Amino acid sequence: MSRAGTAHAPAGGAAPAAARVNPVLVLWRFSRPHTVIGTALSVIGLWVIAATTLEVAPPVWDLAATLVAGLTVNIAIVGVNQLTDVEIDRVNKPFLPIAAGELSLRAATVVVVVCCLVPLTLALTQGAVETGAVAAGLAVGAVYSLPPLRLKRYPVAASLCISGVRSVIVNLGVYWHFAERIDPPVVALCLFVLPFSLAIAVLKDVPDIEGDRRYSIRTFTVRLGPERVFRMGLAALLIAYAGMIVVAPVVLRDYANPLVLALGHAAAAALLLHWARTAEPRDHSGFTRFYMRVWVLFFLEYVLVPVACLAN
Repeated sequence: MSRAGTAHAPAGGAAPAAARVNPVLVLWRFSRPHTVIGTALSVIGLWVIAATTLEVAPPVWDLAATLVAGLTVNIAIVGVNQLTDVEIDRVNKPFLPIAAGELSLRAATVVVVVCCLVPLTLALTQGAVETGAVAAGLAVGAVYSLPPLRLKRYPVAASLCISGVRSVIVNLGVYWHFAERIDPPVVALCLFVLPFSLAIAVLKDVPDIEGDRRYSIRTFTVRLGPERVFRMGLAALLIAYAGMIVVAPVVLRDYANPLVLALGHAAAAALLLHWARTAEPRDHSGFTRFYMRVWVLFFLEYVLVPVACLAN
């Protein structure tokens, strides 16, 4: 790790020192905290659902080990992306540690390698399902960011990478590890998270249009314009909420409290529409705030569904 420098650090290392930086805070920002929180809540929420549907709850030590594996996979994926996007991040996200000269490429590479080895080692002790889920998550993160594929250059493939990890690998892989089966509440979560994560995948590029255009990353925002992408993302989010308000309370009535599901998701959808009214796609900082609020709604989902299961 290096000391703070200018936003234009040399490609092979850190910028000249200006002031000492807190290494813990640097690593925290490198981990992209909103994604870490989302992964942690996903794992905990899935464990709670398993605890309500199984005769014997999965052991807490298993939850702790799965959390460590999930969080390190998360850091590895976002870390690889930052290692390969330094120049783009200096335009779009100059606050990130590598772009800001607070973390050298060498130190960041060490963090990523460790965060690949730790979950793979843990997974090998936990069985084939967790090993497969960890390996699949790391593989998707690699092909998303690394050449020669670098799928982030292709908007459809990039969106499918993000939604595949969040919707399928995390929900199905983690829950199967806990329960050795897939129960209806988790299927509902997968179906909700699929359009929700697709929305996150396209909305994240709206504030980044300048850097993506400059470095020929042909996102939906670059190709279609920020306003159309905003409407696409909002539509996907509302489809997800409609399913949980109308369909889920009926289908999941034996597993989750229908009133909690319907009212909780209706309130979340109303909050989304309230925030969307003031969202301006061409206002970089303002739309970034809206995007982070969408992540708050993602966090909420892994509280709502487990609470509905507990309340049944």
